[in-house]
Amino acid sequence: MPALKALYTRWGEVINKECPLAEYPRPQLKRDNWRCLNGEWEYAIRDGAADMGSVTCHEPIQYDGVILVPFSPECLLSRGEPSPDQCNSSGSVEYTGVRRQLLPGQTLWYRREVCFEKPAEGKRLLLHFGAVDQCCAVYVNGNAAGSHEGGYWPFFFDITDLIHNGENILTVAVTDDSDKGVEAYGKQKLECGGIWYTAQSGIWQTVWTEVVPEQHIDSLKITPLYKDAAVEFNLQFALPNAPPIHVRLFAEDKLIYEGSFDSAVFKIPLPGFRPWSPEDPFLYTVKITAGDDAVESYFGMREFSVVMGSDGLPRIGLNGRPVFHSGLLDQGYWSDGMLTAPSDDAMIWELTEVKRLGFNMLRKHIKIEPLRWYYHCDRLGLLVWQDFVNGGGPYGKFVSQYLPFIGVRLRDNRDNSGFGRGSRKGRAVFERDMERTVNLLYNAVSLSVWVPFNEGWGQFESRRIAEKLRAMDSTRLVDHASGWHDQGGGEFASYHIYYKKFRIKHDAQARVQALTEFGGYSCPTAGHMASDRLFGYRMYKDKKKFSDAYELLYKTEVIPAVEQGLSASVYTQLSDVEEEINGLFTYDRALLKADPAMVRSVNRELMHHEAILR
Repeated sequence: MPALKALYTRWGEVINKECPLAEYPRPQLKRDNWRCLNGEWEYAIRDGAADMGSVTCHEPIQYDGVILVPFSPECLLSRGEPSPDQCNSSGSVEYTGVRRQLLPGQTLWYRREVCFEKPAEGKRLLLHFGAVDQCCAVYVNGNAAGSHEGGYWPFFFDITDLIHNGENILTVAVTDDSDKGVEAYGKQKLECGGIWYTAQSGIWQTVWTEVVPEQHIDSLKITPLYKDAAVEFNLQFALPNAPPIHVRLFAEDKLIYEGSFDSAVFKIPLPGFRPWSPEDPFLYTVKITAGDDAVESYFGMREFSVVMGSDGLPRIGLNGRPVFHSGLLDQGYWSDGMLTAPSDDAMIWELTEVKRLGFNMLRKHIKIEPLRWYYHCDRLGLLVWQDFVNGGGPYGKFVSQYLPFIGVRLRDNRDNSGFGRGSRKGRAVFERDMERTVNLLYNAVSLSVWVPFNEGWGQFESRRIAEKLRAMDSTRLVDHASGWHDQGGGEFASYHIYYKKFRIKHDAQARVQALTEFGGYSCPTAGHMASDRLFGYRMYKDKKKFSDAYELLYKTEVIPAVEQGLSASVYTQLSDVEEEINGLFTYDRALLKADPAMVRSVNRELMHHEAILR
């Protein structure tokens, strides 16, 4: 592991060790009868990779200590009972986390005793994991419950027949090849530095259980039909033959519709509905009873499209009118929890600050967040561009770094080895994960744009992927190849500009013009950096120089481009991450480096220029 400094956020300093991140983890399919299993578990790291398909649990005889779930062993907030390497020379304890790196060929073991009651007849107990990086097998009382591959997606097992009344033992075995295997890994690298971050592993989202009827709603798909003034529901059930369905819709706690359906797919009219937008993020509540099952969800009425501005140029449309997307690149890393935010309040604070600065969008970069993050974007009114998590590799420097800067584009439908996609299995894993991602986030009201590939990392057949994605979800736009190696697909001509002036270029496909990464300005902040090694695209010595450069960049290159067709801008980036110090906020979220009044003023000017072209 890299030698990073112990840099806590103010939320991490007061972490709830009994049950961190205890909020209900799935806001759009919510039930009352649930239980959070976050907290202290035993852990051990052993050489040798566990057999994920084994029905036998070969757990260690002894464990190494205690880990705080859902924080990975590599991060600060994984701290549990202190181990000898957490004592300084005077013998006093320094709570700096487990701070151990899981390597390829090793297994990370978790163990916890949990008291369960056998569910009543006709009920089932489901054990949920928000995400486990990368592959895992789950055992209950030594018996296999199931296994899962892929470190960014939720999964569950029915453990009803594996438990007994009283104390039960849950065991989880995890392996992680990080960037050395075929699974998605995002910005994690075992040899990290610069724009690549510490590889982390294990359970990094909430573990929880819920009791459900045998026949219950497995999934819920909600599609706003904006032009039809209606909303469509598609319910998937655990067993064949849907039971009778009863639905109630609420607007601000007022019942506005009630009806029953015999089919699992149905539409509800919403005449005179209230549209969702960043300025008015209005959400409807829906309560569904299906047989003995009862769930609560929500939705917003909105439509994403490409529209023509008054100047005849294509623009991003929201509810039929052009809306400029002014956003930040959001890596989703925290100085103490890495991939895991220290608390729900921390996520809310950050998103609220982004709104306060006048931004209306975040590009969630190479990461999938817990579902509560999207819920907060929905209710606060922040548009989301969602990257797919990259895999493959190694990425050739000529393909991902050198050729793009001299304007050379490579075809991605032939030999994909330069893109790091020579593996047929790796390509299949990407398409598996694409389907998982769309199904997981389909109901996110704020999600406006899918981004399958970034800067050629693991890119392949991006035009075909964009068409397949559009067939899966026609309600959103697609930026098919963000930054480099544009294949002419999707709805965007997408630029990443760091070392030269930005200029709008003619696009033969007449797509929407989007500056999807730029800036990367850096300002060192003593006492708030995790590393002595610093990376950034351009360094400034103090907040004044940093703010002046930021303002000049927007006023000379970004704002003038709006009248030439620019419809979105994504500044790099929201916060520092490890060595990369080009964030508006420090890694511990303690300081904002830029003058907030200036940032708000720049965003107002951007919106004004776009508004006159409607």
